[in-house]
Amino acid sequence: MKQQSNIQLLKNAYAQRGVTLIELVVSIVILSVATAGIMMVMTQTTLSSADPMIREQATAIAQSYMEEILTQPLVDPVDAEVNGPESGETRSTYDDVWDYNGLNNSAGAIDQNGIAVNGLTGYNITVAVSNATLGPGAGSPAARIVVTVTYDGMAGINIPVTAYRLN
Repeated sequence: MKQQSNIQLLKNAYAQRGVTLIELVVSIVILSVATAGIMMVMTQTTLSSADPMIREQATAIAQSYMEEILTQPLVDPVDAEVNGPESGETRSTYDDVWDYNGLNNSAGAIDQNGIAVNGLTGYNITVAVSNATLGPGAGSPAARIVVTVTYDGMAGINIPVTAYRLN
């Protein structure tokens, strides 16, 4: 009888096999690490999927500002040049390239009449105009114009567009 009960105990021991607590904790840790890695990749992919669209928009804004600036004459047709806007001038009355020097639209893209462009409030636009000489020797006097567009919240977005304006 005693031998029969030992056999029965062995059968019950094999029948009740399961997962130990340690095995369960280890498997939870492994699954958590794998899930965290997948979530990090998904987050990075989501963040960078908007990046090309923002870069393209920033480039279009910079080119638009540059077109506006390049339509102006190099030197002021009326007053002496002050390397910036003359007293009382606003962007709608700028009459030469140098009036744009120091322009800073940090609240987003603004049209020539001072009206904010819808949907472009996260973009920051700065304009710098400096003297340049093009050509060998004495060269030709020119102005170097740099329009730089950045985007709030994305340090990697910094789009400079450079042009030269001659007489």
